[in-house]
Amino acid sequence: MPAIPLSPEDGLAVAAYIRSVVETIGTQGKPPSVGQEAPSILVGDASAGQAYFAAKCGSCHSATGDLQGIASRITEPRMLQTIWVAGGLRRRRMPAPAATSRRTATVSVTLPSGESVEGRLVQIDDFLVTVGLDDGTVRTFRRDEDVPKVVVHDPMKGHRDLMAVYTDKDIHDVTAYLVTLK
Repeated sequence: MPAIPLSPEDGLAVAAYIRSVVETIGTQGKPPSVGQEAPSILVGDASAGQAYFAAKCGSCHSATGDLQGIASRITEPRMLQTIWVAGGLRRRRMPAPAATSRRTATVSVTLPSGESVEGRLVQIDDFLVTVGLDDGTVRTFRRDEDVPKVVVHDPMKGHRDLMAVYTDKDIHDVTAYLVTLK
């Protein structure tokens, strides 16, 4: 950013103003002081978290199955909370063009000719659907209402749907429960 031409008096006035604003916010937004312990995020009710987990997560996840020992693998409660809220342990921002996993959304596009194209869902909206094929190429199809027929299979849909309904209490309760799974 280019320098702003200020007189020395104006520079001092701006600095004084900034200091006065910083003083009014106290420690909000600042890291804890050296030697000061950060507050614990474990403020939830583990029993309520267990009930929420059973009702919302138990059809796909299990405390004695895929999540057994999760608190031993991820020992920092803040990181554990971040990971489960974000939707999983192996979440990636951008999968490789031909990469698929058990978390990857797939799509089947059936054209009016009967030709069917299946692959990784790259993008979908009201106008286009883009499919990543196993050979690394992509194909994009124009959509006009229900033509072509598009069927999406998204194994992470349940996680995405819950993101809209989690409350702070739910998040804290489930985290309190998950840290007990050692």
